[in-house]
Amino acid sequence: MLSLGTINRGKQVPWRIINTGYNNAASNMGMDEAIMEAYAAGQAPPTIRFYGWQPAAVSLGYFQHGEKEINFAACKKAGIDIVRRLTGGRAVLHSRELTYSIIVGEDYPGMPMTITASYRYLSQGLLLGLAALGLTAEMTKPISSYGQHARQPASAACFDAPSNYELTIDRRKLIGSAQVRKHGVILQHGSILLDFSPEELVGILQVSSEESIKTIAMLKNKVANLKTALGRSVTWDEVRIAMTNGLQAALQIDEVVGELTTAEIKRAEVLTSEKYSNEDWTKRR
Repeated sequence: MLSLGTINRGKQVPWRIINTGYNNAASNMGMDEAIMEAYAAGQAPPTIRFYGWQPAAVSLGYFQHGEKEINFAACKKAGIDIVRRLTGGRAVLHSRELTYSIIVGEDYPGMPMTITASYRYLSQGLLLGLAALGLTAEMTKPISSYGQHARQPASAACFDAPSNYELTIDRRKLIGSAQVRKHGVILQHGSILLDFSPEELVGILQVSSEESIKTIAMLKNKVANLKTALGRSVTWDEVRIAMTNGLQAALQIDEVVGELTTAEIKRAEVLTSEKYSNEDWTKRR
């Protein structure tokens, strides 16, 4: 285990790349926060983690009014977990996807200070990962560049519109990301869609039958996925390897394959049981 004081965040240090596989929603959020805390304490290096969700889950944005926008009963009936994440934004249905998280200091060499600029900096690696899969994606422009006529979100779902420097294919959102900063540490995580079902997502939103039809049609036009974009199915590991290589190249790091430390595992277990599995946290707004 890395001891306190081992990591000098003002100098370039080796990164850690972790594959924690499939976990339930509360465990996934607990691990992200545990790594963030360990980094803040100087007990972990900059970390990239890849993970999946089992069972499928809805993650609510930190400020989102969950029960107003998500049908909790429909989620329970479908066996879909619900969790509130640390990052903002709107609801994301995590099903057939690869999820990434990046934990790094605001003072990491070359890291832009603003949230918008750091999105662009980190998204370069995702862009290269998609290129390795055979896709030419684009980064969206900052919302402010569209002026006063920038379109507002059409639903409670994250993927109905791209945000600053998220990645699109033919103007359809492919990778949705969110970021939070605490104690000088950046946590950015996001969903890379291997496949996507608008009907599955709309089925757990608090919308009328008429709104459901309109929202499904809208999502079909605004959401991309790797299976459709590539014209073939891709495996979770195929995408993970491509994204690992892309992030390595963009961030100019050597691959250091690692694991969570014992302390991180224990802290993640506490956060999972006491926070992310707690109904008061999930329904706090």
